[in-house]
Order: sequence, then structure tokens, then C-alpha cells
Amino acid sequence: MKAAVYRRYGPPPDVVEIADVRKPMPRDNEVLIEVRAASVNPLDAALMGGHPYAFRLLSGLRKPKVTRIGVDVAGQVEAVGGKVTRFKPGDAVFGLSIRYPDVSGVKAWICQGAFAEYVCAPQSTVVLKPENVTFEQAAAAPVASLTALQGLRLGGLDPHRSTSGQIRPPRVLIHGAAGGVGTFAVQIAKSFGAHVTGICGPRNVELLRSIGADQAIDYTQVDITREPPEPGHRYDLFFDCIGNHSLSACRQLLSAKGTYIAVGGPSSRWLIGLLIRPLQMLALSRLVGQKLLVLLAIPSQDDLLAIRGLMAEGEVTPVIDRCYGLREVSEALRHHGTKHARGKVVIRPAPALLPTA
Repeated sequence: MKAAVYRRYGPPPDVVEIADVRKPMPRDNEVLIEVRAASVNPLDAALMGGHPYAFRLLSGLRKPKVTRIGVDVAGQVEAVGGKVTRFKPGDAVFGLSIRYPDVSGVKAWICQGAFAEYVCAPQSTVVLKPENVTFEQAAAAPVASLTALQGLRLGGLDPHRSTSGQIRPPRVLIHGAAGGVGTFAVQIAKSFGAHVTGICGPRNVELLRSIGADQAIDYTQVDITREPPEPGHRYDLFFDCIGNHSLSACRQLLSAKGTYIAVGGPSSRWLIGLLIRPLQMLALSRLVGQKLLVLLAIPSQDDLLAIRGLMAEGEVTPVIDRCYGLREVSEALRHHGTKHARGKVVIRPAPALLPTA
């Protein structure tokens, strides 16, 4: 079968190749999926680049031990392992093609290679695809929607608690609202009854409004950190997918008991560069009434089922920027790396579609 692989560290266009590899066989607790679509995540390029260098303790010091790419997957079950009870051949599914679903931290996201014609996934990390959702849309969901859902929940939004009796709905600010995680965060927060403000570039203002944002702020016209809202109108949750403002500036946007959730930020070749901001947040959280937290999403079938329900009910519709063919993986990764994609970038083993954005 054909699959995207990399055998050395470097920029994706330089190291990715499409190769003939052996078709995988599912282990006892796995399903074999005929891939109809997969999607790109920031971790893909980070692992290929070998940055931060500390990640190489898991991925290989001099050259990668795991040479396959892609976590998000949607497709049709072709075969099941001997202990699989939840799925059968022919089922349309989506989820996470990861190797170690029961561990924590970065190791949980070591992939089995969804950028391929076939891939295996643990039965505990996939769910049935809603009939009203395409394979492309389903493939766009797993990592980004889990990050959004778990981050909003960590920030105090409760989908099981009605907001009808509150004086006002929770006010949520989402920075990077037009990206993969951001577009899910806007829609999920709205489904939880929040008042949502999204920060984006000028071409994405209408997109945010179309997916439910109550307010869309063009960062080229308004620097919200220089023009923060009045104290009585500040945000209960600042969901930050970018991380390019100082913590003091971010705190000005929060209410006295508000929460700041960091789900993204500037990259660094060295682990210390990634740790500086979380350490600052930890120190500040001990001194102020606001909560400053960092999120690393965890694989969760229960949360995937929650996302499936939201998509089936029409509360959440994945936003797709472009679709690429399997032989165009390098270009897909390059486009995703520009950080200007609206929503998700999708890979299809079949010939690429025209851009959907």
C-alpha cells in the first residue's frame, strides 16, 4: 500500500516521501481502517522537524524510530482484532490512529500513520461516524475537537449545567478562533451556552460569525490587549490558541476569577523554551485569583462520543480549509505550517478535491 513516511528529521517538504509499505495487521484490540480521509495537526511537522530536541527521547535521537505520519483518521473498518467487540467490518468510523492509547503525556500521541491507504487504530480511540458528516469532516475533528472540548471544560464550561438561570452567560474569548482548534472551540462554547468572542484575521471575520461567534475581532484593526474591556465586561475564560501576548496583557482581559487556558504558542527547539511560559503561569496562579493553565489533550473515547453527538445534532460542523491527495502531503504540511489555514487541512488517499475554503 502507499503511505507517507519520513526517515530523517527536517522540514516536511524535504523529508516526506510516498512509499510502498506493508499493509498493517490489527492487533487484538485494534481495527484496520481503509482510510477515506485524514487531517494535519501541528504535532506532525514538529515531530518531523525533531523539535523540541527533548521529543527525540521518544522519537529517536539521530533519526526517527516512528517513520509514519498522521493521527486523525476517518474511514471504513476492513478487519478487526480478536478482542474487538465494538466494531465490525463495514462500519464507518473516525478517531485517533495512535499506538499507546493508555499512556499519558506526549507519548500518547505517537501515531500509526493515518496518511496512508490503510491504518490501524485501537478500538478505544475510534467511534462511529455520524451519517450527516462526510469522511473529510469527520477526519478533521479528532485532535482539534478534543483539544477544544477538554480546554473549555478545564476553563469551567459545563455542558451539563444550564446557563438559563444565570445573570449572564459565561463570556469566552478565543484567540486564534479561525484555526483548527479555534473553529471547534467557537462552536462547542456556543453549544454550552457561552457568549463567544473570536479574534482572527480580516478574511475570517465572516467565517466566525457564520459558525456562531457573537463577536469577531479583526486583530489587524483592534489590539484587544491595548484596548481591554471595562472591568464589568471582562472575560470569564480566555482560550488562547496563539500565545503571542504577555501573560500580564492576557490577565487584563480576564475577570477577577477568570481562567486563562493556553493550548498553543511559539515553538522552540529547546524544551526550556517551551517551559518558560508554563512556569510563569504556575508562579502567577499562586499569587492571583485568576487561574492560568496549560492544556495537553488526552485521548478519550467518551469525549469523541460527545463530539460525535454534537456533530450529529448539527451543533458543530468541522471547517475545512483545503483537501489534498496522498501524494500532496508535503504541500499540505507546508500550507498548514503557514498558520493561515482556516479550520483544518485534510488529506485524502483518493485524488485531491478542489479547495473548499
